[in-house]
Amino acid sequence: MVRKIKAKRVLQLRSEGLSGRAIAASQQISRNSVAAVLEAADAAGLRWDHVADRSEAEVYSLVFPGRGEHESVYAQPDFEKVHRELSRVGVTLKLLHGEYLDGCTEAGEPAMGYDRFCKSYQQHVLVTGLTSRVGHRAGQTIEVDWSGPTIQLLNPATGERSTVYLFVGCLPFSRYSFVQPALDMKQDTWLRAHVAMFEAFGGSVPRIVPDNLKTGVIKRPAEGEIVLNDAYREMAAHYSAAVLPGRVRKPKDKASVENTVAHVATWVIAGLRKQTFTTLAELRAAIIERVAAYNAEPFQKRAGSRSSVFEAEEKPLLRPLPAVGFEISRWVYGRRVGRNGHIAFGRNFYSVPYPHVGAKVDLRLTDTMLEVFHGPERLSSHLLLPKSVVNEYRTHDADLPAGPGYRQWDQARVREWAERLGPSAVTVIDRIFESVPVAEQGLDPALAVLRLTRRYSAERVEAACQLALAGRVRSPRYAHLRPILETGQDKTPATPRPPRPGIGDEPGGYVRGAAYYAKGGTR
Repeated sequence: MVRKIKAKRVLQLRSEGLSGRAIAASQQISRNSVAAVLEAADAAGLRWDHVADRSEAEVYSLVFPGRGEHESVYAQPDFEKVHRELSRVGVTLKLLHGEYLDGCTEAGEPAMGYDRFCKSYQQHVLVTGLTSRVGHRAGQTIEVDWSGPTIQLLNPATGERSTVYLFVGCLPFSRYSFVQPALDMKQDTWLRAHVAMFEAFGGSVPRIVPDNLKTGVIKRPAEGEIVLNDAYREMAAHYSAAVLPGRVRKPKDKASVENTVAHVATWVIAGLRKQTFTTLAELRAAIIERVAAYNAEPFQKRAGSRSSVFEAEEKPLLRPLPAVGFEISRWVYGRRVGRNGHIAFGRNFYSVPYPHVGAKVDLRLTDTMLEVFHGPERLSSHLLLPKSVVNEYRTHDADLPAGPGYRQWDQARVREWAERLGPSAVTVIDRIFESVPVAEQGLDPALAVLRLTRRYSAERVEAACQLALAGRVRSPRYAHLRPILETGQDKTPATPRPPRPGIGDEPGGYVRGAAYYAKGGTR
């Protein structure tokens, strides 16, 4: 019933350039109901600008004043279902009216008589059976498809030939066309061809009409919701477009591109049949030249050409392109955040806000970016590290908990730790940083010295530093301190060695001569 229609949404979609048929298809409602809303709004002089700030209920009351206050006392049949059932063998209006009476009796609702039932159905058929010529509006639709005929690419080294497929896009109003060669028909190639098409046209449109290929459409039922490929839906949303696939085995739903595909076979494939191409770039340049000639060819039944109509009438109405082009992405689901607040991807690690430690998150990957999502919420974004980099961490400071213990390690923080051990430890740390040209090079050796406190006490490490300095080591490091701690030299204070007495220092001293040793050392 019209009462269930979201009149505000219908007016919004019409302001964006969608026709009644497209609105009905996208909102899963009948075209009759959409037409009723649009007719009532036009009669009342209502536009989207007038109702944009109003609620759904207010807009409905403005479009249909008094609607609902004088509703029929009879239960309304589902005439769409009645119309479908009549197509079955042996089904009549009398039989359907009897089933309608039985349903009203069970629900306790008043039922209309057979005569009123037939007249209401007749009016339903008259309204829904209206036909009209559909004219294309400028800058509203792009139809896309793969060309059936292909081109061959020659490998000069091996003599082998590979198949090149042609992506075709067409603006139905001006018939302005775009052709892109590709080595396959995979999803990434399909999406990149769309991006190149929008760049060539210099703008986007509200509607994209593709075929029902699996790289774009997962499910296209005769009735119900159309299920699109996630990547294709994301690409269309990036360019503020809706994907409205043509019906299965209904080529007239995208007649313009079907006609263009046939012309491409003549202008491009047949026109280049005598040339041999060895690289895709060389073939692409030749195709661009042939398509430009095709677009410049004068119409037979219309003034101008595809190029002239496009430049003069359609291009100014295209939507501006986003500042950044669409990047192809893929999803990785169910990655768990580690205890260190990072997730592992590839051979590197990327930070996630610490409240999500232990949770499962999803990753969206592009050629340059990694984004972390928890449900619909985006938690963090990171530039992807090169594949040649291994075991590196990408960490945002905002992802870490507050407090000095979560700060980045630097010379000042390392020195603060050394000060808690003692002056000898501070001297050792200072000498380590003085011995390197860049302060960051001293972080690992300095931390290695201080982390000896995890195995030994702080007092023993301070004593080992003191012994290392007493041994006049220029820059004591982990390699100097560890032997001292393992052998326990730090536990016993070192006693100074008495000075070696010199000649004549001892009273009564003498020097043994050669005669002493010649007699065997006896006196």
